Amino acid sequence: MLIEGPVEIVREDGSTVTSDRFVVAVCTCRRSRMYPWCDTSHRRHRRPVSPPSGEGGPEGPGGRC
Repeated sequence: MLIEGPVEIVREDGSTVTSDRFVVAVCTCRRSRMYPWCDTSHRRHRRPVSPPSGEGGPEGPGGRC
């Protein structure tokens, strides 16, 4: 998620992290090694490719959303 900066985030433990950049990428998947800032780690964890629409699969016709 991109947010216009500067940004201050309060973590679950009560600590705060700040960034004074113009635009900040905030991680929403929690896979980042720089959490709460996004480092694109989510790109290495892609979903398996589902069958083409209409062929069905474990989810039935049409596959997943």
